[in-house]
Amino acid sequence: MQKFIPLLTKRSFPSPRVLSHCRNLCAIPSEAENDDLQNQVLVEGRATSRTAVLNRPASLNVLNTSMGARLKKLYESWEENPDIGFVVMKGSGRAFCAGGDVVTLYRLLNEGKVEECKDFFRTLYKFIYVLGTYLKPHVAILDGITMGGGAGVSVPGTFRVATDKTVFATPETHIGFHPDAGASFYLSHLPGYLGEYLALTGEKLNGVEMIACGLATHYSLNARLGLIEERLGKVITDDPSVIESSLDQYGDLAYPDKRSVLHRIEIIDKCFGHETIEEIIDSLEGEAARSHDECCISALKKLKEASPLSLKVSLRSIREGRYQNLDQCLVREYRMSLHGISKRISGDFCEGVRARLVDKDFTPKWDPPSLGQVSKDMVDGFFSPLSEFDPELKLPTTLREAFI
Repeated sequence: MQKFIPLLTKRSFPSPRVLSHCRNLCAIPSEAENDDLQNQVLVEGRATSRTAVLNRPASLNVLNTSMGARLKKLYESWEENPDIGFVVMKGSGRAFCAGGDVVTLYRLLNEGKVEECKDFFRTLYKFIYVLGTYLKPHVAILDGITMGGGAGVSVPGTFRVATDKTVFATPETHIGFHPDAGASFYLSHLPGYLGEYLALTGEKLNGVEMIACGLATHYSLNARLGLIEERLGKVITDDPSVIESSLDQYGDLAYPDKRSVLHRIEIIDKCFGHETIEEIIDSLEGEAARSHDECCISALKKLKEASPLSLKVSLRSIREGRYQNLDQCLVREYRMSLHGISKRISGDFCEGVRARLVDKDFTPKWDPPSLGQVSKDMVDGFFSPLSEFDPELKLPTTLREAFI
């Protein structure tokens, strides 16, 4: 089996420093509203660590605007607290986080509340940037479903613990969107063209596959998570090497199943290394006809179900991500997301969410309906600067030092 390159290199951690953050409060919520918002992100405190618990188990811990704002506020306060050495994030129930709350975004768009949707993306992406430039070690316990934005709020951190219950995917092209929340950064840094494969098909990886390709840093059986959390609760340090050693103590060895896509990395590179979606599909069809490879057959099926426009936009996004830092990817993805929900180019996002998550008829009517009808101007439109009425995403790059 091919040797896989780790996704993220180790980062240096400078001495803690006080960061100045401007926090604008648009409104003061009522006591009942405040309690509800706090319950969506719970906090577990230890002597020298804090744990953020994503707590919407009935909806697989999908992220909304208030959760993103609370996470950002908590993480900034913990970063400034010299008594806190490191931070942990986990989910309640059977998911870590299934992504952004796209059903709520769909309903807001249908009600004409576009500004609230923009606020969601702006808030979430700003938190992801805080995580990606965090001064303290971060441990994400990816137990259960980890998709889309769920990967966005975990992969940029220091450590990611996958388990035998982990299911990873970036399925955005099947709801007429693009892999966002930093996905164009971390997917583009995977071995070969695995990132293109995952972004375009939305195919799933399990916990073993995540650590094999570098998306996770540690692997543990779900049954041993209690031991890991107990051990972390006793750690008094801000030294990432000490935390890494603690995680290593309860790590399990595992190897991808012989049917795993990671054993077909040469085919993936051959087929998904082409410049266009049409060439990728032609290559997959040729390989499927020649070898009857299950991976190719499945990939073809997924590509033909996805939004043609989203496929072209997503491929370009991943390719651009190869040459950009996390902050540059987030700024570009914000631009793409706002264009995607505007309906000025296409209504594929609302149609995809309707078909898959609202009506669940699984028969989206994509616009345009075929790859041949997707013009270059349509794709370019997603990457074009925002209008004077839509400010670009502003990240505190002058205040925070990126280490990735």
